[in-house]
Amino acid sequence: MSDKRRERGICELYQEDPERADFAIFGRVPESNRRGFLKGAGLATMGAVLGAAIPLHRNMPAGLIPAALAQSAKDFKIQGKDGLTVYNDRPINAETPAHLLDDDITPNARHFVRNNGAVPEAAMKMDASGWKMVLDGEVEKSLTLTLDDLRSGNFEIVKRALQIECGGNGRSGFNPPASGNQWTVGAVGNAMWTGVRLADVLKSAGVKSSAVYTGHEGADPHLSGDPTKVSISRGVPIAKAMDPNNLIAFEMNGEPIPAVNGFPVRLVIPGWPGSCSQKWLTRVWVRDKEHDGSKMTGMSYRVPKYNVAPGTKVPKEDFKIMESMPVKSVITAPASGAEGVARALEVRGHAWAGDRTAAAMHVSTDFGATWVKADLSAPPNPYSWQRWRAKLAFPQHGYYEVWARATDDKGVMQPFAVNWNPRGYMNNSMHRIALTVA
Repeated sequence: MSDKRRERGICELYQEDPERADFAIFGRVPESNRRGFLKGAGLATMGAVLGAAIPLHRNMPAGLIPAALAQSAKDFKIQGKDGLTVYNDRPINAETPAHLLDDDITPNARHFVRNNGAVPEAAMKMDASGWKMVLDGEVEKSLTLTLDDLRSGNFEIVKRALQIECGGNGRSGFNPPASGNQWTVGAVGNAMWTGVRLADVLKSAGVKSSAVYTGHEGADPHLSGDPTKVSISRGVPIAKAMDPNNLIAFEMNGEPIPAVNGFPVRLVIPGWPGSCSQKWLTRVWVRDKEHDGSKMTGMSYRVPKYNVAPGTKVPKEDFKIMESMPVKSVITAPASGAEGVARALEVRGHAWAGDRTAAAMHVSTDFGATWVKADLSAPPNPYSWQRWRAKLAFPQHGYYEVWARATDDKGVMQPFAVNWNPRGYMNNSMHRIALTVA
């Protein structure tokens, strides 16, 4: 039932029932003599959201949305993030506008956020002292690891530029609309992750021949506050889990992982939906069957086994679990809507292809009638996105669109439009931007 709850932004919640929103978002409990009194974690949460303590919090009326958050959902800011478009504050979900994704390595401040539960209190405090992870199930010996164990040298520490993409990236492009956050193209990032290989830890535990799937668990509390409910617990087939490019990561771009991105330790399973990369990792459970944790069943992170007409109701038994993400690209410069651009300019961006590699990149300025081949760089390591560049010349002033399409190493090309699916997953249609040439 919890999987079907609609995610709503802060302004919508306050409009419907201000005092209930107080409790749901901040844990602010109204009392008869102090209607706006904040308690414990609720006060800490509000202070974290606002980025400062609230000296006169005892005077705040219940149901009063702080003015710093009141203008609109898009004006809601996440501390430590720069320029992101926020879709929800509970759970926190925010994407990066395409023109802010131009860096080859996505800065921490510009990496998207897709959460399913609340951020754990220890993560908000950036306190890793009590962290530990259990690896158990279909293994010869169970392991309990601390952060010191990961850093001690028992496992090789590696650094990799790895892209993570939300399975629903591009959802806003489906018609009729699919439920969920209406991501455009910015629910993706390519950070430099430091950690140990998941495969090395699995091997040290001795994976049994009966192992079929992993199940991942994290410390993020369920939004209902019910400790018996799990926010999300997904996994991958054991063959994917043993890929040497998967990390149990404890640093992001040479720094502790930001609280909203999984501090202190998370999985990075590149090329597959970001939901496989469990944040606030506490357990890897090796199972003898397909994992059936929260958001592994029903229609969660699943697509129909066959093409369906838009709006079709598909039986649940006809869905399959999403695995490798499809080939995709994004234009990062110039920004869409730019005016007065030169008649000759460079257009650039990134391309990626799930478990595959991007092999070619093309752009068009005449609505797809002709295509220009772009220069495409090789990835610095597997599962990093790839830089592309193209020099374009426009014949005269006026309105133009630049279209971009990538082709992977199996010859699969980005389409102009993708087949519709009920949950709005895996949209890899061409990215287009608008320009006005001076």
